[in-house]
Amino acid sequence: MQFYDYSLIAGIISLLFAGYAAYATLRKPEGNAKMKEIAQAIRQGATAYLNRQLLTILAFGIVLAVLFYFFLGNGSGLVVAFVTGAVASYLTAYLGMNVAVRANIRTAQAATKNLDHAFRTALFGGAVTGFAAVGFGLIGISILIMLFTTLNIPLLIGFGFGASLVSLFARVGGGIYTKAADVGADLVGKTELNLPEDDPRNPAVIADNVGDNVGDCAGMAADVFESYAVTLVAALLIAFGFAASAGISGYSYPLMVASLGIIASIISIFFMKVKGNNVTRALYKGIAGAVVIAAILDYIMTVTTGMPASYFVSVLSGLVIAFLLFAVTDYYTGNNAKAVIKVANAARSGAGTDVISGLAVGLRSTWVPAVLVVVAILISYTEAGVYGIGIAAVGMLSLTATILTIDSFGPITDNAGGIAEMSALPHAVRKITDKLDAIGNMTKATTKGFAIGGAALSATALFVAFAQAVHLQTIDALNPYVVVGIFIGTLLPFIFSSFLMESVGYTAGLMVEEVRRQVKTIKGLMSGKAKPDYAKAVDIATVNALKSLIIPEMVAILTPIVVGLVLGTEALGGLLVGMIPASFMLALFMSNSGAAMDNAKKYIEEGNFGGKGSDAHKASVVGDTVGDPLKDTAGPSLNSMIKVVSTISILLASIFLAYALI
Repeated sequence: MQFYDYSLIAGIISLLFAGYAAYATLRKPEGNAKMKEIAQAIRQGATAYLNRQLLTILAFGIVLAVLFYFFLGNGSGLVVAFVTGAVASYLTAYLGMNVAVRANIRTAQAATKNLDHAFRTALFGGAVTGFAAVGFGLIGISILIMLFTTLNIPLLIGFGFGASLVSLFARVGGGIYTKAADVGADLVGKTELNLPEDDPRNPAVIADNVGDNVGDCAGMAADVFESYAVTLVAALLIAFGFAASAGISGYSYPLMVASLGIIASIISIFFMKVKGNNVTRALYKGIAGAVVIAAILDYIMTVTTGMPASYFVSVLSGLVIAFLLFAVTDYYTGNNAKAVIKVANAARSGAGTDVISGLAVGLRSTWVPAVLVVVAILISYTEAGVYGIGIAAVGMLSLTATILTIDSFGPITDNAGGIAEMSALPHAVRKITDKLDAIGNMTKATTKGFAIGGAALSATALFVAFAQAVHLQTIDALNPYVVVGIFIGTLLPFIFSSFLMESVGYTAGLMVEEVRRQVKTIKGLMSGKAKPDYAKAVDIATVNALKSLIIPEMVAILTPIVVGLVLGTEALGGLLVGMIPASFMLALFMSNSGAAMDNAKKYIEEGNFGGKGSDAHKASVVGDTVGDPLKDTAGPSLNSMIKVVSTISILLASIFLAYALI
């Protein structure tokens, strides 16, 4: 058997486990008629959004595929790779979300039994997304390697770019949707009408729950799938550049590490059982178990195949950083974390001090992840050179199935809480769903830390591949074109993020006006005698999210093209050098700031510092409103941006070398 046959088999095993997780989830009972009505509204809204988003992606994708075919070498192979990557990414997001929007009601119903039953229902619902992502990724890359073995391995970058394109749309569009709906629901529902979370009288409540799925489930799935795919591609590209020294082992090793990561992730799922009342411990057991099992399997594989021990050390550095990034993010943003309590305490003085404190937490939270990534890069480079950086990133991303499972757990439990609230389930049930919702909020924050760190390592590996593609040996900081490129690259994440923040603010404003309109014009709405027009709020979020993502998409795609054609490959190398660390730090800052302010609000809602309805609570709602687009739109969207810029730079390297003006 060829080495890619093993990765193909591992990918199939991953998809089979995703199918098993889907079966185990969907066979559980749904609950009463009211719960089904609410869940159906969420499901219809989420599906309608993804279907409309698909039309936008198709328009971009067809244009790009035509350009690739006519203007790049071996255009037909590149188009096949590009389309395969895009389809695999979209299928991951679509299938995962479709099970998630069915797992929410089943989790709410499972909560009528006990905490562990509800936890396992949400966990297996999330596992569909996690294992579908790695399954489609490995299968796609393995098949393309079979096709391109006699052609040119770098054509695989087309696969990575296809995944990147879909990720950018899913992350940006889903992020704008979810936070516009969330902010609109909170600003009127909580601060003006004093309604509780997920109150059915709030016209934006269904749009808010839909947003959890299209942003935190589909968007995150496409984002992490992209990291997984482009990391494997980057490692293969680096191996291709050093084929004389790396030999066949350079190609086989990253695929074997990714394959063993699937086995470790499957085993780790069964470690996650709630004993007593400690859900967080169950999740940590799963992640720690995945790291340990993957490390053992990778070591055995390295020894038995005769691979250099330095390869294993590089992979181990990536595995360790995956766990540490999860833990560090939890330290700064987790439930009852000291930093979160400080932000909650600051809310007693008003919204201004709440926001200031939250931003301070976000700024401070960047240093440990930065040190961890730096250490991983140094260790892996010392052990195995630039190839070591690539396989360290593969080691980290080999845990994708586990991490993405835990992330998708978040929107499922969030929706379960909303269904329990809107269908007026007993207090005991709501207590369980509230606990799972709080833990799910933590997992969404901590897995963003993993995604951001993974994007940074992936982009570093892609930069090495870019340098090889354009024969760039050094980055000369005294070269004015390089300096210009560095400034443009550093500026890019700020400009990109500004469009996203503005879009959320604009769409949220429309949502606020719509909620106010319905409250004034629908008689009996506040007394519960009349139903809101949920569909109108969903439509506002859908239309404006898709409309707003066009400009930032074009900024990400066109900037490296313009710099490469006008200023040349050295300037483009400078752009990547400036963009990668700037995006990494800014993404961490925004994501952790927002998460800290969000959990500070939840800490107050638990009865601290005056509890719900207090001045501190009202101030924390404002802080959460500011933090929402930071943590769920602009911050995580930078992951997709840096990989789109990096992959398109490699993809068009030959054109930049041949036609640059300078």
